[in-house]
Parts: sequence; structure tokens; C-alpha cells
Amino acid sequence: MSSTAGGGGGEPSRSASAILADTASGYHILRIDAYSRTLANPAGQFLQSLPFTVGGHRWCIRYYPNGSRPEDGDYISLFLHLDESVTNAVKAQYMFRFVGDVAKQSLTLGGLHSYGSHGGWGRSEFIKKEDLEESEHLRDDSFAVRCDVVRTVKETPEVTTQASVSVPPSDLHKHLGYLLQTEKGADVVFDVAGQRFAAHRCVLAARSPVFSAELFGVMKESNTGGVVRIDDMEAQVFKALLYFVYTDLFPEMASEEGEGELDEDVLSQHLLVAADRYNLERLKLLCENKLCEYIEIDSVATILALAEQHHCHGLKKVCFDFLSSPANLKAVVASDGFKHLNRSCPSVMEELIGMLAT
Repeated sequence: MSSTAGGGGGEPSRSASAILADTASGYHILRIDAYSRTLANPAGQFLQSLPFTVGGHRWCIRYYPNGSRPEDGDYISLFLHLDESVTNAVKAQYMFRFVGDVAKQSLTLGGLHSYGSHGGWGRSEFIKKEDLEESEHLRDDSFAVRCDVVRTVKETPEVTTQASVSVPPSDLHKHLGYLLQTEKGADVVFDVAGQRFAAHRCVLAARSPVFSAELFGVMKESNTGGVVRIDDMEAQVFKALLYFVYTDLFPEMASEEGEGELDEDVLSQHLLVAADRYNLERLKLLCENKLCEYIEIDSVATILALAEQHHCHGLKKVCFDFLSSPANLKAVVASDGFKHLNRSCPSVMEELIGMLAT
């Protein structure tokens, strides 16, 4: 899934906004790549866009490929959410439609709040999956939707006898991060490249379906007090993975004294592989976004091969955009990395040749 704003890959940003009278308006285009793969998500589970800003507030779109509720399993659901904590409710109008469609209805008024599952409004029955699959909107297993947002930036204060209460931003990530750091109540230990990490089964299972299967499903350890060994991963990478699982934040790259420190770009590559392995889609997108900063002559072939092998469509497109420059392409073709790309990803070479031929 690609978000076309906020550095999330996909096509160049087409988000836009304007201020008219006492309102602020804007829109965001969300592109869903590899639609058929997203159908593996169960009903009620969503994939989330990168954040975008309209009217001074940060928003995001949640895409439910199999409906937001079990009874909506035949539909695709789309919801607009605030992606920040606010003290007062933010009222906005919104509308979802396919890119290219002319709006046939008025925007829907909704009061958007930042708390819990009530933080968004949208369309639980946006379109039936079978209708989408037979429509012109789905091309090459991809489609794009546009979300228009209009919010009032100047409102007449409501008369109330209640005093307002200041609510601080959520600090849940700090508490869970402290839980990881102190290992209080930890009930599982991982051995990664000779280094041990204590963690909490319930937290891991809640965040990753792969961890859930390994720790509670048919793959669970017969001895619940045993040590789980993680192969083919460096200790620093697993530590960064755990940091994200507990805090939902991109890991800090500084390593502790005595560790074999990986460069930020190398760690981001390894972390992307780990995120794909444990089905942590948000972390995977964060790694893609970070690696976009490191695309250059000496690295683009390696990053492109990584993007192809782990189905990172946004990162792959940014690499292709870089290689569309004749000067860049000429320099990359002469590199050892290009030879490796030619051997490991012949399909990418075919796409690259096709791109140059157009």
C-alpha cells in the first residue's frame, strides 16, 4: 500500500489544501498496491496510510480490505482518523471516492476525536470487493482513492457551564518502553546471535500475527519457560524490532557501548527484512521511507533488490525514478551492485529495460 504524501512512496505527492473564509480544505490520495495480497488481512484489521496535514491537524486513512466488522466482510471499508492527540473535538467534513470519479454527493459532516476506536468516521461499505474487482478502478492489482477533508477553523464557542479539562498527549509508548527496558513481568526470552532479550508474550502477540503463532498458536514452544532462538538475525536488529513493537516508534539508531554498531542505512535494510518476516507493516513502511534517504549511485542497486524481494512497491518506484536519469543509470551500470542485481533479480532488469525503451 502506498501513500502519496508524507514520504510514503508511490506517485509524487498530490495532496493539496486551501483556506477559504473560515474553513480549511485539502485532499489526500491513497494508492493500494498489490490489492490481492491485502485480502489476507482478516475482517476488522486495517492497513494505515502515512499521515498528512489539513487545516493544521494531522490525519491518516485506515483501509480495511475485508471490512471494518465481520458483517461487512464482503466490502472494503475506509475511515478517516486524527493522527494526533487533541484537547477539544475537531469537526470536519469528509468524502471518499475513487480517483477520477466526479463527486456525486455532499461531504459528510462528522465530529472527529482522537481517542480510542471512536477517533474516526468513514464508510464501512465503501464498495463491494466483487464490484471493485470487475470495475475499471482496479488496474494491475492496484487502485487509488481520494479523501477530501474540509474543517472549520473558526467556530462560535458553545455556551457551556462545564470548565474545560486539559488532556495531555498519550504517553502509552513510554510506559510500554519502560516495561521492555526493566523486563518487569517478562515471560519469554529470545536468544539472538548469543545475546538474550526478555519480553512479554502478550505484547508481542498483540502486535505481530507471526509472534502470536509462534508463542500461542500451533508453533508455540512446548516449554513456556524455555528460550526461543532467533536465527538469521543480528542482535542489534532484533533489539530495534522490539523497540518498535513496544513503542510504535522508529528505533533510535545509536547503539550501546560495546555493541558492533551498524550504520543507519544498513540497519534500516536489516530491519526492513525483519519487519517483513514478522508482518509489521508500519515498521516496514518506516524502513522504506528511511531508505529513500540513502538512494545514491553506490546503494541504489542493493536497495532496489531489497525492495523487489520484499514487495516494497513505494521504495522500488523511488529507485526507478532515480535510475530514470541517464547519468545516474550509466554510473550504476558500471558498479558491482548492478551486476548483483542482474543475477539476483532478473525480473527487475526486464522492467528497467522496458522503462528505458518507453
